[in-house]
Parts: sequence; C-alpha cells; structure tokens
Amino acid sequence: MADLFGEAAPAEPRPRAATPKAPARPGPLADRLRPRSLSEVVGQEHLTGPDGVLTRMLANGSLGSIIFWGPPGTGKTTVARLLASEVDFAFEQISAIFSGVADLKKVFETARLRRANGRQTLLFVDEIHRFNRAQQDSFLPVMEDGTVILVGATTENPSFELNAALLSRARVLTFHAHDETSLKHLLERAEEMENRPLPLDAQARAVLLRMADGDGRAVLTLAEEVWRAAKPGEVLDAEVLQRVVQRRAPVYDKSQDGHYNLISALHKSVRGSDPDAALYYLCRMLDAGEDPLYLGRRLVRMAVEDIGLADPRALSIANAAKDAYDYLGSPEGELALAQATVYLASAPKSNAVYTAYKAAMRAAKENGSLLPPRHILNAPTKLMKEEGYGSGYAYDHDQPDAFSGQDYFPEALGRQSFYRPTDRGEEARIGARMAEWDRLRRQRGERS
Repeated sequence: MADLFGEAAPAEPRPRAATPKAPARPGPLADRLRPRSLSEVVGQEHLTGPDGVLTRMLANGSLGSIIFWGPPGTGKTTVARLLASEVDFAFEQISAIFSGVADLKKVFETARLRRANGRQTLLFVDEIHRFNRAQQDSFLPVMEDGTVILVGATTENPSFELNAALLSRARVLTFHAHDETSLKHLLERAEEMENRPLPLDAQARAVLLRMADGDGRAVLTLAEEVWRAAKPGEVLDAEVLQRVVQRRAPVYDKSQDGHYNLISALHKSVRGSDPDAALYYLCRMLDAGEDPLYLGRRLVRMAVEDIGLADPRALSIANAAKDAYDYLGSPEGELALAQATVYLASAPKSNAVYTAYKAAMRAAKENGSLLPPRHILNAPTKLMKEEGYGSGYAYDHDQPDAFSGQDYFPEALGRQSFYRPTDRGEEARIGARMAEWDRLRRQRGERS
C-alpha cells in the first residue's frame, strides 16, 4: 500500500499488548514529510495555492529571481527545490553562512557551462542577508545575463539587509509563520505517515502547538520527541509534556525582525491607549530576553512623542522607571517598567510637540541663513549698539502680564506657527494661555 507520498509502506508490525511503535525509517520526520509538489505545501496558500503568486508565475512561464522572506520553518528551502523541479532547472544550493567569494565563483562557472549546454540553473542562497554588500553585488551580472535564476532566503527584512540593486532585480515574496490550523494539519500528516496517533490529550496537544511558535519543522521535531518519550499505552497531559519536552525558547532575535515587530506593537499599543495590550507586548519582549534598559529608553521616547505636554509627568515617570530598573535590576525592576507602560498607555495623548519639532526643523533647514531681528540681539560693543543691536527690545517682565508681544522671528521669514496644542490634558490649559497671548499680541500690534 502506498503512503502519503506514493512510497511503498512497510509491512504492518505484529500486534503487541501495548500500543505498537511504528518501524523506524531513515531520516527525521520533518525531512520525510517534505512536500513532493507545490500543492502539498502547507501554510503558504497565498504563494502555492491554486491562485497563489508562485502558481501563477509557473502557469505563465515567467519565473524570475525571487527573495523569500519569512521566519524559520515555513518552507522556504522546500519551495525553492520544488520550483526548480517544476521548471526542470538544475538546483544549486549554498548557504551564506558557510560560503565565500571562491564558492560563488565555482557555482557561477558551473551555471555558465550548464547554460551553454542548454540547461538553466536555479541557485538557492540560504541566509542571503549574511553576505556583505560586495558579495551581494557579485550576483548582479549573473542575474542580468540569465546565468542563474536566484532564489534567496532570509529571515530578516530585505529592505534593511539587502542591496537596493539586488532588490531591484528580484521580487520579494513573504512566507507566513504557521498558524494553528496549518500546524494541526502537519501533525495530522505526521500521524498518518507514522500510522499512530500522538500520545497526547487535547490540552497537551494545544500546548505542543504553542511550543512550536509557528515553526513547521519545530512542531514535527517536537512530535518525534513525544513519540520517543512516551511509554507504551501512555497518554501525556500538558504537565508531563512540558517535563518531557523542554519548553522551546521564544523565536526572537534582537537583531532580527521579531525585535522590530514587537517594539512597534508595544509603541502602537501605548499610542492607542490600550494598557492591556501594551503590557502584553512589554512582557513578550522581557520574556524573550530583550534588554530592559532598551525598553526603558523606548518608553521615554513614547512619553515625549505620543503624550508630550498633554501630561508632562509622563516623561518624568518613564525616566524614573528606567532609572529604577537600572538601580534594582531584574526581576524587581521590571515592575517599574510595567508601571510606566500602563501610565503612558492610559495618559492623554498628544503629538503636538513632536509635529511642531519636525515643522520647525524643516523651517530651520530651509531658512538657516536668516539672522534674528536686531532688537532681540545683545549689543556688548559700542559698534553693535550703533548698528541697532538690542534697540527697541522690550523686557517682558516689565510689561503687563509679563508679555510684550514682540515678534522674534527673522523679518524675512515672518511669524510662523509650529506648535498647536490639543484640547487634551494639560495641553488644553497650555492652549488657552497661547490663545490669550495671541489675543494680546494682536491687540498690542494694532496699537503700535
């Protein structure tokens, strides 16, 4: 009888008193379950499904160079192999971790000879972001003259890690982390291949899926460990599972995209006034091993960018939390970061100062050569006094309401308005004061 991939299945083992173990087969489970066609690929239907991007490419006969971007265990290498098979290209694979310029030259020369004999080469480069800029540039000529069709795989954002010239010659396709549905499907296929169920109860099965953290290879490796560890007839619950299969560390590399995704989620949750979501992402990052002082610095930034003068205490609280962690260390100091996160998320929001700063910076760059009006310049020498420096300056503290209403902008620029306070929190009171100053400025300007 043929199995899932059309291979001859071994004879059934003789019955035993306990749950029978399937006979050993060579290779890891993940390798034995590797898809044999694009239609068997699980979890990337937007690429390999009936209406997927790659399916359309193949149907149109227009396969070009591609960058596969996505987390580990999502099928990037497998799909590259299947593409070469679908178009009958020779498949060459190298890893940027173990390869250098000499290896690339050999691959390119082999591809040239192969092309001269009428066969195209699909070159799969794993971890392509590990190549430096000069090494990435070496791909350009062989991509342009058709020596190779390049398929690069990266777990990092190509916009940050790959040369613009390389990106302009390749299409970026995103691979998604496996969701619960696709991970379940992989486990079902594994059970069909092994001809036995996973010895887990429903809760333990759900825990196993969470341990995989969206990684298809990981879920199959964990399944193998469960089969190896379970005694005959035993069904593991969640507690035993976690003892037998050590909890897998979160997939999180501070130098990679997960770092930026989570800090973005934390920042946007604070900005969106959702303390619960903000606290969740803070804990995700702490649990993943993020530097707490980095998080403290980001909280300070959130205080000035998204809260500003709507609640001036926000900056003091964020800065104090950073200092408290620096003083207490982990884990005690993490509570200070949590307190600041909740405070910032629940504070009134304003980006008025942030917006004003950017507008003022643009004006400063565009008008950097303009001199301030002479009446507000000091005149430490007789010559400067004769030139009118300081002439006509009104000392604000000597004026009614300690406000003179003078114009302080360069004459050629005229009065500008950068800071527009909101009507939220403390800024509502600041806005009222500014409106009164504008009224007085107009009034005194009319008198003069």
